Formats: sequence, C-alpha cells, structure tokens
Amino acid sequence: MFDKLSRSWHLVKASAAVLRSDKELLVFPVISAVASLLVAATFLLPIFGLGLLEGGEIGPLGMALGFLFYLVQYFVIFFFNTALVGAAMIRLEGGDPTVADGLRIARSKIGVILGYAAIAATVGIILRAIEERAGFLGRIVVGLVGMAWTFATFLVVPILVTRDVGPVDALKESVALLKRTWGENLAGNVGINLAFGLLTMLVVVAAIAVVAGAAMVGGPTLAIVVAVLAAICVAFVAVVQAALSGIYSAAVYRYAVDGQAPAGFSGGELQAAFHPK
Repeated sequence: MFDKLSRSWHLVKASAAVLRSDKELLVFPVISAVASLLVAATFLLPIFGLGLLEGGEIGPLGMALGFLFYLVQYFVIFFFNTALVGAAMIRLEGGDPTVADGLRIARSKIGVILGYAAIAATVGIILRAIEERAGFLGRIVVGLVGMAWTFATFLVVPILVTRDVGPVDALKESVALLKRTWGENLAGNVGINLAFGLLTMLVVVAAIAVVAGAAMVGGPTLAIVVAVLAAICVAFVAVVQAALSGIYSAAVYRYAVDGQAPAGFSGGELQAAFHPK
C-alpha cells in the first residue's frame, strides 16, 4: 500500500511537470467548460419553457430531453478530455504537442467518443432516476455506485486515445486495468480532488472576506469587481484540476501498460513515477 501511495504521489508530480511544460493543455478544459455551459443553457431554456419540471414529476418527454442532455454534455466533456489526454500522451512520448494536435486526435475518435458518451448517458440517466425515487439510504447507495463507475472508467479515455477499439472494449479494458492500478487510481484521484477542493474552499472563504471588506471600504462597485476576480480565481483552480486529472489518467495508463519511463524523460519525477516498484 505504501508503494502504491508513493507511486501515486510521483505520478501526480509527474503530471504537474507535464502541465508546467505544456501550459497550453489548460486550453482544453477551458473550452470544455464554456461548451458545457452553452449546452446546459440550450437544454434548460426549453425545459423551463415547456414546464417539464412542474409538479415534481418528469414525464417521458422530460426523460428523453434528459438523456439527450446527458449525451451531448458527455460528448463535449469526453471530446475535449480526449484532446487533452492525446496531447499529454504526445508529451509523455517525448514530443511537443500543440492544441491542434490534441483536437486532431479527438476528431479522429469522434465515433467512439459518441458511443462512450451514449453509454455514460444511459448510466447517468438510470442513476438519476433511481436517486429520485430512492430514500436516504438509496441515495447513498447510488452515490457509491456512481463513485465505482468513475473509478472503473478512469482509463477509458487514454485507452480510446492509444488503441483502435470501441467504447465497450475500452470500458472492459479500463476495468481490467483497474485491478492492476486500483491504488494509483484511488490515491491519485482522491488526493487531487481533496487538494483542489481545499484550495477552492480557501479561495472562496478568502474571497468572501475580501468582498465584505471591499463593500465596506469602496462600496458595491468595488465589491462586485473583487467578486468577479474571485470567481475567475475559482474557475482557474477548476481548470488546473481538470487538466491535471486528465494528464494523470494518461500517466497512470502508461504505468499500467509498461511501467517504464516515457521516451524523453530519463530523469526527475517522470522517471520515478514510471519506475516499477
């Protein structure tokens, strides 16, 4: 277990080193976030306009729109995550990727990305339907199932990037690799999410205090300016977390496949990360 924790820490630091070397990788989660907001707005307007949420019951039309929303949203997320992981793979292989390289890789995988999005949308809509009808304990169980699904599918995108397989085969391989890398998967994901969650909380607490002080000193105008700057800081933290998580999945996949340091990284954190223990 201590070996897995140590290896996970090295993999996280190796991922951070990749992000420092290729800061343009931050472009992918930024575009993904903007596109996701546009998708949400596109679906929320007709949902509220048609009154599909009134009465607390979601009818067949609402379920159909819900599935379509999940499908489009997941497609957008997986598309740009594929671009991010694809670019990270190029870096791990010793190359110097560009944003265009990542988008080219994602475009070449549109079919399988859509198939995987359909699978994820189906799982998402089923879990959502169960959660709405379940009690308190049922929601806990659904949450645990959702967490298990997240861990089981963690390596799907790197597999789709590097292998010529369909979404079902990629999902099966991700589950198989999970047995080999469950420690790195769990420790790295929990560590990244916990660290950035605490950082976000600190930023939010500090922002509230600064906004309150700005309101007393400079009035509402200054408070609004400070609040906007704080929101940008929180968004930046989220973007860095998304980029680091994508790179980490690529690093874990490389470790799971061969356990060797990628070409072009003969020393430092990447060598430690990929050195078999």
